[in-house]
Amino acid sequence: MKLLLLLFQLGLILRADAQTPDACALSPTNRAPENSDISVTCGTENMDLSIYLCPIYNAFYNESLMVLNNQITNSRCYGTADFIAVPPRLRFSFPINTTSLSFCNNNFEITTQVGTGQFSDFSNVQFVNISGTVTSIDPAAGTITYRPQILYKFSCKYPMQYLLNNTNLAVSGVTLAIKDNNGTFLSTLSIQLYRDQQYQQILTIPETGLDLKTKIYVSVKATNLTKKFNVLLDRCFATTSPYPTQSTSYDLFVGCTRDAQTVVEQNGVSHTATFNFEAFRFVEHKNRTVSAFYLHCVTRLCETSTCSSLLPNCGTPRIRRKREVETVSSNATITSPIIVVGNQKTGVNNGGSYNGPLVAVIMCFAIFSALP
Repeated sequence: MKLLLLLFQLGLILRADAQTPDACALSPTNRAPENSDISVTCGTENMDLSIYLCPIYNAFYNESLMVLNNQITNSRCYGTADFIAVPPRLRFSFPINTTSLSFCNNNFEITTQVGTGQFSDFSNVQFVNISGTVTSIDPAAGTITYRPQILYKFSCKYPMQYLLNNTNLAVSGVTLAIKDNNGTFLSTLSIQLYRDQQYQQILTIPETGLDLKTKIYVSVKATNLTKKFNVLLDRCFATTSPYPTQSTSYDLFVGCTRDAQTVVEQNGVSHTATFNFEAFRFVEHKNRTVSAFYLHCVTRLCETSTCSSLLPNCGTPRIRRKREVETVSSNATITSPIIVVGNQKTGVNNGGSYNGPLVAVIMCFAIFSALP
């Protein structure tokens, strides 16, 4: 073991003797290292670090002597030199998934904060903070050294939300570049309408529309998630347009406020959230043969150990705060296929009792039917 460590140190010393690259000779970054030399891209699939390379050479180091979180024996924790970039840069990239918990010993912390701004309707919002350092390895084997210690700190703060206008990211002490607007989880989130309480039979909507008060069931599911997170529905509402910001809308449920025919069956306890309600029509469609609308659900992730604390406490009265639909991005909202309801109830439930995905739509119609 001592021999291996000795060979490793010898390798560092040999690599450290590399000459300053030509690309740095005339570069304005050929100077002593500064805190602003690092920039961080908080992407939805990866965190990417970019560090000016010339200051590292100026301090008598090179790319082989810079490592994540002092993990000197892990080859995956070293960056890649990019001499084509102007100025030259040292790049690191690592995935934002379960491996982030242990990847090169990065710190992974979940915090809960009171919702503000875009999340002002949420009493609590959870964030994931991933942080670490890039440090220099001094190959000097003696008692003293003439090389300065280099340490760059980085962090990315991700809200565990699906529906965001722009992913709200914050980086501590460094320059921030946003690579993606929509979260990775968004691509794995789906909504499905069913006709049965077991969520087995997909709901098929006839051209003439569903009968009024047809029981329909909605399932919002996230795939490719770890057991660390569950799906939590904060709000589901219906609109007459596929775009939640461009038409009349009505909340099927938001917090403790919900339509009398809406039943939230499962929420914040697994990778799937479910609810049901009865089909209804929008009053504005009173002169039409059918009423057509869409269901939209504001969905987020919650850490399994804290999901229960994020659910609304409906045991005590509270003032409901109005959520402005304009704050929800149509590009990020999980939206159902079109839901069509006929203008009468025939007493036939299209093949059975429906407790499924059309619930949201039904709620919306029920609500608007009460409007003047």
